[in-house]
Amino acid sequence: MNRKSISNSKRIEVATSVVHKKDTESDNARVRTLFFYGLLVLVLLAIQSGVQATSMASPVPSPPKLAAKSFLLVDFNSGRVLAEKNSNKKVEPASITKLMTAYVVYKELEAGRLSLDEEVTISKKAWRMKGSKMFIEVGKKVSVEDLLKGLIIQSGNDATVALAEHIAGSERAFADLMNQYAQQLGMRNTNFVNSTGWPHKNHVTTAADLVKLASAIIREYPEHYEWYKQKEFTYNKIKQHNRNKLLWRDKSVDGFKTGHTESAGYCLVASAKRDSMRLISVVLGTRSEKSRGDVSQSLLSYGFRFYESNKLYAAGETLNSARIWKGAAENINLGVAEDLFVTIPRGQYKKLDASIEVNSKIEAPVQKGQKMGTVNVTIQGKELVSLPLIALQTVEEGSLWQRSKDQFLQLFE
Repeated sequence: MNRKSISNSKRIEVATSVVHKKDTESDNARVRTLFFYGLLVLVLLAIQSGVQATSMASPVPSPPKLAAKSFLLVDFNSGRVLAEKNSNKKVEPASITKLMTAYVVYKELEAGRLSLDEEVTISKKAWRMKGSKMFIEVGKKVSVEDLLKGLIIQSGNDATVALAEHIAGSERAFADLMNQYAQQLGMRNTNFVNSTGWPHKNHVTTAADLVKLASAIIREYPEHYEWYKQKEFTYNKIKQHNRNKLLWRDKSVDGFKTGHTESAGYCLVASAKRDSMRLISVVLGTRSEKSRGDVSQSLLSYGFRFYESNKLYAAGETLNSARIWKGAAENINLGVAEDLFVTIPRGQYKKLDASIEVNSKIEAPVQKGQKMGTVNVTIQGKELVSLPLIALQTVEEGSLWQRSKDQFLQLFE
């Protein structure tokens, strides 16, 4: 078992085991040797423990029981669920629907089929929309940027329908786009009938699906996510405030969306970041505007107080260099395709263990990104996360001489 020390931003060492898996010809035997670095780490830890008193891991209480139809609290980086209630139950999302409307707009902007300064002519249908409004006027031309801000900050149903009609020709056609993107994001329990969240028996989603959508917006469109923390927007000389009251209540909250109808109740998706840890909370079906804020705040406070998020490996970082046979190079660097984060109870970082299993007798050609093994992270024997170990470079076949030489050497392996 090869061992090497892994340093992260906290300068805490995590021992990493590298296990080479033999193929079926070698009866799946495993070759394990010990790096002297592992011994050095153990010595240093022993010295440290002799100097400092051993700290006890903080106890973690059960997630709070809160008054909502459903809720979910997730670490954005690791995806770990920290608290949930009926998170896969289909419910009405009300105006939280507009997160998907905005996501479709972002896709159009990214594809170059739409621009922020493009003007949209307001239809009678958009102008007549009930509920929350941006107060746009029929026949007037309004920029996509202003309509987006009216959708996000003011939750304007009129702005939302105007964007939907401009992009897809009709709100019904736009809802079809929304559902296609929902499927791409893995929102399997979601169906959109309209762009606004106006009540309809077939217009449903889940807390779990909304976390996927919220995460996609933050990850894919950080430049647009910035708009969700704006506290007010003025259009047509009418100033309206963001309905997400957590923006005033908690400095770490930097965005997302509210919703309310009589049938859906009061809903709120919120995101907050403290240091390097970002949490996303979804609260659906509370009894009042105050209640949705209180429940959301309770979830966020619970997550930040009792958990910590740690980045163990960076995407593209070399975790191991393995022998490759019959290739233009003798070794190939291996790592992970995406940053590897774990979310654990505070004070338990030193209990982490990461093992890397590498397929033995790797033979060229190997393409960059090809799976070469597995990275497993455990805490006290319990698996936290498992990711593919991939080739970080392409290695083509070697010369005839190299292939012949390696063929001979493999006889003695």
